[in-house]
Amino acid sequence: MEKRLNITVEKCPQNHPCPAVKVCPVGALSQEGFSAPKIDREKCIRCGKCSAFCPKKALTLDVV
Repeated sequence: MEKRLNITVEKCPQNHPCPAVKVCPVGALSQEGFSAPKIDREKCIRCGKCSAFCPKKALTLDVV
């Protein structure tokens, strides 16, 4: 089963530094200002740490 990290921008409050960006062990998430984080799919290892840390559950690790 393959997994894919997704972001639901509508759930992301976008008014603060994203706490999930800091927990990514490979630096696959980035944030410009207070916008929703961006995912670098080349770097993402689909570990799920960011989705577990996201307070609004905007980041999800889904089976595709």
